[in-house]
Amino acid sequence: MKFSEKWLREWVDPTLDTDALAHRLTMAGHEVDAVEVQGNSLDGVVVGAVLDVRKHPDADRLSVCQVSTGNGDIVEVVCGAANVFTGMKSPFAPPGTTLPNGVKLRKAQIRGVESNGMLCSAVELGLGDDADGIIELPPDATTGQALSEYLDLPDNTFDLDLTPNRGDCFSVLGIAREVAAITATPLKDASVDAVKGTIRDEHPVELELPEGCPRFAGRVIRDIDSGAKSPIWMTERLRRSGLRAIHPVVDVTNYVMLELGQPLHAYDLRLLRGPIRPRLAKSGEKVTLLDEREIEVNTNTLVITDDSGPIGLAGIMGGLSTAVSDATTDVFFEAAFWPPEFMAGRARQYALHTDASLRFERGVDPAGQARAVERATALLLDIAGGEAGPLADHVVADYLPKNAPLLLRKSRLKKVLGTDIEGRRVSEILTNLGFTITENTDGWHVEIPSYRFDIDVEDALVEEVARIFGYDQIPEVTAIAETPLAMASETRIDLDLVANTLVARDYQEVITYSFVGQEINTRITGTASKLILTNPISPEMSVMRSSVWPGLLATASSNVARQQERVRIFEIGKTFHGTLKAPQEVMRVAGLAYGDAVPEQWASRAQSIDFFDVKSDVVSLLEMVGPAAKFDFIAAEHPALQPGQVANILRDNGVVGVIGKIHPDIAKTFDLDKGVLVFELNTEGAFATTVPVAVNVSRFPMIRRDIAVVVDDKVAAADLVAAVESAAPELIQNVRIFDVYRGPGIEAGLKSVALGLILQETSRTLTDDDADAAMSAAVRKLQQEFAAVLRD
Repeated sequence: MKFSEKWLREWVDPTLDTDALAHRLTMAGHEVDAVEVQGNSLDGVVVGAVLDVRKHPDADRLSVCQVSTGNGDIVEVVCGAANVFTGMKSPFAPPGTTLPNGVKLRKAQIRGVESNGMLCSAVELGLGDDADGIIELPPDATTGQALSEYLDLPDNTFDLDLTPNRGDCFSVLGIAREVAAITATPLKDASVDAVKGTIRDEHPVELELPEGCPRFAGRVIRDIDSGAKSPIWMTERLRRSGLRAIHPVVDVTNYVMLELGQPLHAYDLRLLRGPIRPRLAKSGEKVTLLDEREIEVNTNTLVITDDSGPIGLAGIMGGLSTAVSDATTDVFFEAAFWPPEFMAGRARQYALHTDASLRFERGVDPAGQARAVERATALLLDIAGGEAGPLADHVVADYLPKNAPLLLRKSRLKKVLGTDIEGRRVSEILTNLGFTITENTDGWHVEIPSYRFDIDVEDALVEEVARIFGYDQIPEVTAIAETPLAMASETRIDLDLVANTLVARDYQEVITYSFVGQEINTRITGTASKLILTNPISPEMSVMRSSVWPGLLATASSNVARQQERVRIFEIGKTFHGTLKAPQEVMRVAGLAYGDAVPEQWASRAQSIDFFDVKSDVVSLLEMVGPAAKFDFIAAEHPALQPGQVANILRDNGVVGVIGKIHPDIAKTFDLDKGVLVFELNTEGAFATTVPVAVNVSRFPMIRRDIAVVVDDKVAAADLVAAVESAAPELIQNVRIFDVYRGPGIEAGLKSVALGLILQETSRTLTDDDADAAMSAAVRKLQQEFAAVLRD
């Protein structure tokens, strides 16, 4: 939230300079992001009057202006602004003036015409970002008056990062209350004098849904001057608070919102059709908003309607059909209370974020609507005249929130803060915060004002006392506690070790959102997620992910779009399954590889990564479990993976993961034009292990025997290895496949597989007869199971 320091000091004026005030606000929990100086270095800049404007003789886009500076002199100025006109008042900087951007002006010849100074734009004076034309000042500005004096400069704009629970602080009054409490400085009376109606006109309001709108204050104002302009003091305060001046009626509503924290809306009374009725939208209803965008309204959204249908989104944005314009002479002011539970997330459903929705989502004072209308009425009558009707405050009291009184116990205060604060000081703090208190022996009975809707439990009062007392004033006490060593488990591989292993294999760790779009989640997993978010950030983040792959694919796509041709990433995170009533979370390790198998280098040719490259990475992870674990890669099908290049990873006949190549259709969705290899492991099943058991290392030599067999091309290599190992398990310690051949000499549909058998005993040296027996057993096993033919 932004506001002017001078505006704040009209409400409360502590004996603190700007830096000290910013520090005290930050220490009280209202972080000051920035303090921007407004209107510094404007010495010499005055209000100038443009007496005459004529075209430059040698430049179509330049004008030669005669400018009065108020001291009797008329100077000639060359101006490039398209909005300059005779009779205009604008800031004038004479030669010798140094502008805030550091430029020092001097007389200059511009296309043969001497220019004696400059008529200035907002950006040149550091008073905004508008560089399209020079600043137009009101006609009543005094020619020759120092601009800083006329605009009440210099000033400072505070930019606060307020926490979501402090909706009461989204106003100058709210911050003033805080400053008054922090500094024990008197606060200006926040009451507003009632405006006596001079006409009896009212506009009917019907509260059909009191739980959604328990209070609606309104007032009719007729015969305002349609040509009136907002005064400079108001437009300047709006500008310093980040808002631009639009129209006196709109400016008044914005000003009151910034001042008191209550958003208002103004209707052109002539455009209303029948009573105003706040209600929930009906299916299929549409409304055109002030930004000229037509939307179809969801049935969970409050709308403001008349006989013509919806005329605005309640608490978000008004409708174009009843908007005030330069022709408006009759106005209806509205200030309503929209409960936060009806407002939370509604603006985001329409990709909107307005000053009004910001406040209503966090909560506004349910007792401040009438005061806001009174204040807006008084301001508008002063600016544009007119006749005001009576204030109509429609209330259904049973649906208005009420703050229950709380008991702040002295014992609880000490326990939470760890220190004693003098009772008199606590009473002073609570009183300065606007609470009504009654002190007793046990503590304080506290009545909570309506604007502090965030105070609902005793510990909230403890926090208030701590904030105002000063967190830095609470003594630091070193805690004494036991710090036992954490248990180190040997039944599960630590995920940090998994991450370090993948990093060592050239992967980089990423963290992606747990929210994904329903469509891509369904395409990748084959089933629609039932874990649908009520208020998603966007349609692309509407469900909880059932796989880690969508986030990895999006990350890879983003990197490839930024000319990263080789991507190897992984993520360790949860996937979400089941239903909202019975959700399940599964911890997974997932990886993605794209591009070349190794970085570009001179020692090897570029080769795209393939299934077996990624399989080797997965095997390196699974080998950490130990030799007792048995993993198998079995050909399978998967909705996200390309047929023929996908395998389930089994452990003891249970699926613990999957590996494969992303289907080209899905890869195309993410603009990935090369093969994308992925894997995903269930950490609970894949990385469970047992305590290692030590075995003796044989001191007897190994024997190697090689055989080559011809088998059907569809026989898996893993099946051949398993068969050979089982043929003579007491002798065959390891089996290695060192060659696979298809080609001349081998019939079509067959392949030759060469296997190396490593033979060893722990108690004796093997003989040739032992080796021949093991070889014969292995060949028989292969012949029996696969009809293998021993190749010469």
